[in-house]
Amino acid sequence: MGPESQSMTLRSSEDRELIRRYLEGDVAAFDELMRAHENRVFAICLRMMRNRDTALDATQDVFLTVFRKADRYKEQAAFSTWLYRVAVNTCYDHLRRQQRKRTESIPEHLDPSDPRSGDEFHAAELRPDIETALAGLTPEFRAAVVLVDLDGMSLEGAADTLDVPVGTVKSRVFRARRQLAKDLGNFAPGSEHPSDES
Repeated sequence: MGPESQSMTLRSSEDRELIRRYLEGDVAAFDELMRAHENRVFAICLRMMRNRDTALDATQDVFLTVFRKADRYKEQAAFSTWLYRVAVNTCYDHLRRQQRKRTESIPEHLDPSDPRSGDEFHAAELRPDIETALAGLTPEFRAAVVLVDLDGMSLEGAADTLDVPVGTVKSRVFRARRQLAKDLGNFAPGSEHPSDES
């Protein structure tokens, strides 16, 4: 087992322990869980939403959902898989509404920090032309390419997160890449076509 794999296994084990502690009433365990994942959740939301304010709103909504529904997490999958599925679905909801609309606020001590305060968040920001091209994709295609190409998730991990077959993720990523290449002016004709989505 390589160092990256060991690190992921350790993180998964720590996440499960934190969820158990939180469900037993230890709110500090939830704070720790949020701190461990908020950077990556924000990066996914920013790439899906394109706007820092709406991405912060979506990130806040993700952790509010997890705060209220942690008991729905089933340990068969990694906590991060469930969390990123919540993040993608939250972004879908925000995109469908096309407006920032929160009906309730997260408890103040659970507010995600403003990512502008940390240098690592600059990596989540994309060139304006790429952001514009991403905005032209359907939310499903955008989620697939954000998770695989921008977040570095494996096809299998993205399939688990999106709750679709691996073949569907491959197809969505292929089509998204093709559309992005076309929109960004570096479309290469003659690319092979994958099979249709399952």
